[in-house]
Amino acid sequence: MGYRVVVVGATGNVGREMLNILAERQFPVDEIAALASRKSLGTEVSFGDRTLKTLDLDAFDFTGWDMALFAIGSDATKQYAPKAAAVGCVVIDNSSLYRYEPDVPLIVPEVNPQAVHDHARRNIIANPNCSTAQMVVALKPLHDRARIRRVVVSTYQSVSGAGKEAIDELWDQTKGMYVPGQEVAPKKFTKQIAFNVIPHIDVFLDDGSTREEWKMVAETKKILDPAIRLTATCVRVPVFVGHSEAINIEFEDFLDEEEAREILREAPGILVVDKREDGGYVTPVECVGDYATFISRIRQDSTVENGLNLWCVSDNLRKGAALNAVQIAELLGREVLKKG
Repeated sequence: MGYRVVVVGATGNVGREMLNILAERQFPVDEIAALASRKSLGTEVSFGDRTLKTLDLDAFDFTGWDMALFAIGSDATKQYAPKAAAVGCVVIDNSSLYRYEPDVPLIVPEVNPQAVHDHARRNIIANPNCSTAQMVVALKPLHDRARIRRVVVSTYQSVSGAGKEAIDELWDQTKGMYVPGQEVAPKKFTKQIAFNVIPHIDVFLDDGSTREEWKMVAETKKILDPAIRLTATCVRVPVFVGHSEAINIEFEDFLDEEEAREILREAPGILVVDKREDGGYVTPVECVGDYATFISRIRQDSTVENGLNLWCVSDNLRKGAALNAVQIAELLGREVLKKG
């Protein structure tokens, strides 16, 4: 016996990935509905070897459905998620709307699976920001061993994290660089993204940080440990898919790089590729379509007491969004709903 599952925002990048991953992982589905806005009504999307036609979100009745994976913006989520939750359909939300509310669990299954039992307070579970999700997967096993005191992270985030318009802008600007008179001015981004990097994701806050950087701080504290001090610099780079992070960690206790390497090799969701030779590390193009969070360049940091550096890469449309949502659905089914 399986579940009745709804994917909301099924025509977007993340919604399509949710459907793909549900099929790939053979999630126990008895019935599935793909929802979209009225302008996309009837659009066909793939679910394994099946083709689904999207239904109208505005007219959909969530009564009797077990869970709904939301991949729409915060404004639409604010309108529709409470309706689903009110009739007993558990919402797994990929937007930022509920992440920071104290009565809504924010979950990365490899890190804080026990939080799934807190969903009943509002029938809503939040999915973290893409840059946070892969980082806390890497931090959790190391924190369990040596207690993390402070993290300094610099991100190199692909344009797919900003949606289809951002992907199109990188593609069009790149083509335009080679055709005189075909240059494409920035629209989605504040500056040219092709052959460039932009140290600005989301809006600026009063302290000079951006909201993306603030998200990493707030979400790490909520998911992993409120005592961890974290500072982030988030940068958009001309990569289509795959986020990379250079992470510097200061621990309370000494942790040798060899032991750290072994701990990470044994940790769930992680694949260590760390050879000190040309090409002995993972880059974004190699992680696309993969479930794993890849760790490379593990090494001691001699400039601080008990310090380590590492390089972390993951497919942001998967672990950073769709995969994590499906893993939450699996956790919810296994630990709470328990059908069959």
